[in-house]
Amino acid sequence: MPTIIACYKWVVDEADIKVNADLSIDCSKAKWKISDYDKNAIEAAVLAAKNIGGKAVALTFGTAQAKTSLKDVLSRGPEEAYWVNSSLAETADGFVTSRVLAAAVTQMEEAKLVICAEGSSDVYARQTAPRLGATLDWPVITSVTRISIDGNTLTAVRSLKECTETVQVELPAVVSVLPEINPAPIPSLKAVIGASKKKVVELSAEQLGVADLKAKTQRQSMQAYVMQRKNIIIAEGDSSSKVRELVSNLKKEGVL
Repeated sequence: MPTIIACYKWVVDEADIKVNADLSIDCSKAKWKISDYDKNAIEAAVLAAKNIGGKAVALTFGTAQAKTSLKDVLSRGPEEAYWVNSSLAETADGFVTSRVLAAAVTQMEEAKLVICAEGSSDVYARQTAPRLGATLDWPVITSVTRISIDGNTLTAVRSLKECTETVQVELPAVVSVLPEINPAPIPSLKAVIGASKKKVVELSAEQLGVADLKAKTQRQSMQAYVMQRKNIIIAEGDSSSKVRELVSNLKKEGVL
């Protein structure tokens, strides 16, 4: 049975993030969730597996905290969930994440397609899918809004800046999808209850035998930003003079 794998990330809920007076970020009271964009990728994997008579599997690389995500992700349709439990995930960059995920994918039987979101809702670096494909030596298609599978051929529609592009690749492959690919439905009560009966496979980076798990990038700092506005108020004169002054100010700023 062909396996369709949906990768997802357990992230801080941005609605709960607090910004202190010195612009430092406070996540101490924030709840965690599956990245919003990953929910679309999970649904895409479930639909693709259903269409070809395959099996949808969820895969995540996270710390012990990510255990909380397993019931949620399984309630969204995948038949199984793989969790690579490692403290390395806390500081992992795209290089480390893709190597770990690639090693986990190779553990799965008949892995045909890996679906990722274009980016995660916390960092949105857009590195995971391309790096994952390169590590697996599989073709990669990004910015995907529609997929179809016929035998061993994947057809995908890409949404680019000024056009759409339809491409075909032979499976196995990796794709990153945009939210437009499909909505991410809220799981029903029945699905939530049934999730606890589904299979969960917990792995470690050591079990996977992945070498070189040192991040290539390190975060030096993180803080909020404040948009400084000039607050120029044009109050004097009639409408035409106000427009002229507005245009003049915009030209000075290089906007026009």
